[in-house]
Amino acid sequence: MKRIGNIYGSICSMENLELADALAQMGKQKQYGVISFNKNRDANLQALHEMLVNKKYTVPPYSIITIYEPKEREIYRLPYLHRIVHHAVMNVIAPYLMAMLTADTYACVPGRGVHKAGEAIRRALLDEQGTKYCLKLDIKKFYPSVDNETLKLLLRRKFKDVDFLWLMDVIIDSAPGLPIGNYLSQWLSNFYMTGFDYWIKQEKKVKYYFRYMDDVAILHSDKAALHQLRKDIAKYLESSLKLELKGNWQVFPITNDIGLDMLGYVYYRNYTLLRKRNKQSLARAVKANKGPHSLNGHLGWAKHANTKHLIKKLFKDDAQFF
Repeated sequence: MKRIGNIYGSICSMENLELADALAQMGKQKQYGVISFNKNRDANLQALHEMLVNKKYTVPPYSIITIYEPKEREIYRLPYLHRIVHHAVMNVIAPYLMAMLTADTYACVPGRGVHKAGEAIRRALLDEQGTKYCLKLDIKKFYPSVDNETLKLLLRRKFKDVDFLWLMDVIIDSAPGLPIGNYLSQWLSNFYMTGFDYWIKQEKKVKYYFRYMDDVAILHSDKAALHQLRKDIAKYLESSLKLELKGNWQVFPITNDIGLDMLGYVYYRNYTLLRKRNKQSLARAVKANKGPHSLNGHLGWAKHANTKHLIKKLFKDDAQFF
């Protein structure tokens, strides 16, 4: 694998920092941190440029909040300045990381996402013989469990620019694992799992494989093969990435009555339904008499499933919602 060098200067350049600032501000111009930064924007960007060039950049302590959506998550936050650094890094290295990804991972990848994954799942389910059974699993506390030293080693296998690696070490060592809320975390998590993706596809010869961050589904013709694969996956993750599977893994048949529940939908061979929780959220929004603008998010999800009768029932054939 060719190692990438000579990128730190591009990351630190004023032109890149200005672009990173513009990207980091999108949709956030009314936030206090952005407003404060913009009062002396040019001077602040110049100071950041000098910190990076002189390798004086440090990451301050995070502020941490807990949210429930529906499961509990700790969200890490940094002052606005540091979000610019994350965008500056990704402006330069995103093409290299994108080139490494297999076609089977969908989370936080431009041009992919939930609905592209859904399209791929629906296509796979047309092969009834090859998709009789499903292995569904995810990783225990994935983001916090990413091993800092392993991640730094993987970065050194791909990049050889010592100044860039210094900056990544500073960012990675600022918290255990990958902090949820950091822009870089979603990219680094995919990078961390790339070797696993290739192992699944090339060494284990899996045809129907779908990964959305740490949620994984594998479709196969042989139930016993999936049980063995689950054991092999557990060993690989533990030995290579220091990760642990959750105990809620499943191997189950795909039938007319049992579909693949993933990414907010339940995928059957000939149709797709909203996951129960998403259907309930839509129904509650309608009951609360939310206007069309407030309902757009729910309807956007619903239109990717076979929900015609559900929509008619909820909206009582009100044409403005179709």
